[in-house]
Amino acid sequence: MKKLLVLFIISAVSLCFTTISFADAAKGEGVYMNFCAACHASGIAGAPKVGDKAAWQERIAQGTPVLVEHALNGFQGKSGFMPAKGGNSALTKEEISSAVTYMVDKSK
Repeated sequence: MKKLLVLFIISAVSLCFTTISFADAAKGEGVYMNFCAACHASGIAGAPKVGDKAAWQERIAQGTPVLVEHALNGFQGKSGFMPAKGGNSALTKEEISSAVTYMVDKSK
């Protein structure tokens, strides 16, 4: 009986942490870490690195709505290419917007 109770508690705790992980993925940092960091952490294909103030300065000056539009629909810039939704068509506008806001906040 004790083994069954311990197994149940471990399963319940595990489920709680899984639920928390999925909830965090909808937030800007979670979306960034799961989908955007592959390019924006290393600068692949000309992606501005998060935290590189010089690389983000002109972009931020355009306003977050423009950056969200570029991320949603794709954009060909002078230094690289941003595929629509970062190549992940399953991302929602809200997830894209939260990730862009996160990257902008970290790059000011």
